[in-house]
Amino acid sequence: MPYLTSTTTGTASTDVGTGLAVPGLAHPLLAPAEWAGLASPGAPLHWVVLDIADGPGTQPDPHCLEAAGRLRNAGVRVLGRLDGAYGQRPSGGLVLDARRYADWYLVDGFLLDHCPADRSRLPEVRRTVATLRTLRDDAHIVLGHGTHPYPGYAESADQMVTFSGAWSHYRWSRAAEWSADYPPERFCHLVHGVPRGHLEEALRIARWQGAATIYFTDRTDRGGWADPWETMPGYWDDIVSRLGMGVSE
Repeated sequence: MPYLTSTTTGTASTDVGTGLAVPGLAHPLLAPAEWAGLASPGAPLHWVVLDIADGPGTQPDPHCLEAAGRLRNAGVRVLGRLDGAYGQRPSGGLVLDARRYADWYLVDGFLLDHCPADRSRLPEVRRTVATLRTLRDDAHIVLGHGTHPYPGYAESADQMVTFSGAWSHYRWSRAAEWSADYPPERFCHLVHGVPRGHLEEALRIARWQGAATIYFTDRTDRGGWADPWETMPGYWDDIVSRLGMGVSE
């Protein structure tokens, strides 16, 4: 099995309850039923990302405000998406967007998407995260690297997205050795193009690699021309049911 990379206790743990992250549905006007469905009881949701217009937009959107409020009332954590542009975007712009998310939508934290992963950018990311935490006492910060970053990033984030991409790559992926030093609650995997018939295998890979927050979808990026996260997977109810029962070993 290609994804068994270590026998260290913790890396192959299957005791932690796996939950779902929703990385960025289409606007509530385009996907009203899906946003409403997220607020239904029963789904083990760890967080849902709110992305109005590649960020918070230039003014409050009443439809997004209603959708976010419905989720918060249901006990679901809502995160505002900030595009870090892999370190090319100034911290001031990120913080401005974060303030808008906090003021307009009362978000519970932030996903710093396209976060750099190299050691040289770590001090800047640390400063940005420290500022984001001043906007809300209990802000939940997720760093969206999309790959395993330099280990020091783990000390700044509540969670890190250490895989974001296609199933064809995920099924052969490996967890970094250092990740075994941290609990599964610290890691998220976002995978598109997962066939229904491979859903059980995908869940096992996440568990063996030590990621307790996942999002798997059968939607694809169509060669880079589509956003696979905009619509819910066709097997959403199946995922919720499997996580509710636990994944057999």
